[in-house]
Amino acid sequence: MKPALQFRLHQQLTLTPQLQQAIRLLQLSQLELEAELRQIAESNPLLEFADEVEDDEATESIEAESEYPSVETVAASSNDDGEASEWSDGGGVAETPIDFSSNSIGSSSGSRGDDDFEPQNAAPETLQQHLLWQLNLTSFNSRQHLIATVLIDALNPAGYLGEGLEAVLAALPADFNASIEEVDAVRRQLQGFDPAGVGSLDLRDCLRVQLEQFAAGTPQRDLALRIVDDELDLLARNDIARLARRLRASEDDVAAAAVLIRSLDPRPGAALDATPVEYVAPDVYALRDGSRWRVSLNPDAQPRLGLNQHYCGLIAKAHGEDASWMRGQLQEARWLIKSLESRAETLLKVAEAIVRRQSAFLDYGPEAMHPLVLREVAEEVGMHESTISRVTTRKYMHTPRGTFELKYFFSSGVSTEDGGSASATAIQAMLRKLIEAEDVRKPLSDLAIAEELQRKGIQVARRTVAKYREGLRIPTSSERQRAS
Repeated sequence: MKPALQFRLHQQLTLTPQLQQAIRLLQLSQLELEAELRQIAESNPLLEFADEVEDDEATESIEAESEYPSVETVAASSNDDGEASEWSDGGGVAETPIDFSSNSIGSSSGSRGDDDFEPQNAAPETLQQHLLWQLNLTSFNSRQHLIATVLIDALNPAGYLGEGLEAVLAALPADFNASIEEVDAVRRQLQGFDPAGVGSLDLRDCLRVQLEQFAAGTPQRDLALRIVDDELDLLARNDIARLARRLRASEDDVAAAAVLIRSLDPRPGAALDATPVEYVAPDVYALRDGSRWRVSLNPDAQPRLGLNQHYCGLIAKAHGEDASWMRGQLQEARWLIKSLESRAETLLKVAEAIVRRQSAFLDYGPEAMHPLVLREVAEEVGMHESTISRVTTRKYMHTPRGTFELKYFFSSGVSTEDGGSASATAIQAMLRKLIEAEDVRKPLSDLAIAEELQRKGIQVARRTVAKYREGLRIPTSSERQRAS
């Protein structure tokens, strides 16, 4: 075959670096976006945040004022003889006392009051740290101290030894030659630490340790110990009558013992959970304006990024590689600012489309939520479904009914008798309302709830009701009856 040249014409879509950057910024949450922009601004001198500009302007004004002191300042700094004034022997005070309030400090030093002092919260104490602190105050010998350290390290977040004593024994040095009995003896001493019950092997063990710390004369303490040792399953079912028969006690005494047991902490380690609390700041607001709902961006959630005018002015004076590099940085900065503007416009457009579709939810609550899928919003705003998915991920809307992730407003639909559809969120709200209004002595089964919803015109099967109930973390009818 003879080699030859061929020309072929075809079209191909290519993601430019600018488009890739815009897509990446679109899917970032508010905190991730700020961290990303901070990192970019550190490498690009032509980018700066608006708060940094305000700080620079404040600093320049302070320097200008300090260069030309006022007449009062000059007069106060010198006396009639040109020498510095001295304190009197009687402990005199200055004619103009210094005001240490936040306003005066801020005005005299150019700071912004309390904003300059960032809160320096101490790191939360973990369960292990809390127990090790107590361990160092005990009179354990070196062997006991090492065993206790391994036990503390093996605790799960709830404060239990989930792996058992065998795992602790295996974690000790090979030449330590400890026995299960020795490890268990140290564990029992560890259970007396604060919080009481840590280091327990199971729930029964944890509750017994806490009950034993009550005074011997505590009403129904002994009866509660008997229930924990032998009849914990009946207590979980709240079967007071059968408990009274088995323990040969009155129902009032058994009920009092049950109240005492329920006052205990089944997860003693959870009180020292070091997981930081995360707070959500809304990206958009939905507020009623007369007869319609209006959507606006949260100005505090939008990064205020701009160009550094000082470096922009240096581009014309630069030459050679420096000028080329600074022009490239300027172009990247403009692309980034344009991408942020596009992100804000897209977020606002999608939020407005969601509010138009779910205005009934904002007016009447979850039971009025309409079925909504990404495709419907994508068609309305003229974008791809993947773009809508990126916009609604980890973005939040504040409404008079609370703050919700944008994805909350999307749900599948269930057909109704009149040919329409009801959203899964609305059905879950109805299900919760039915269970809250049920007779606690005769809770509604999943089948009964399905039949009640069908009477309201919603065609839903029993297994669908069970799925929604489990999603709401509502126990079964038998479990609700036992807990009543």
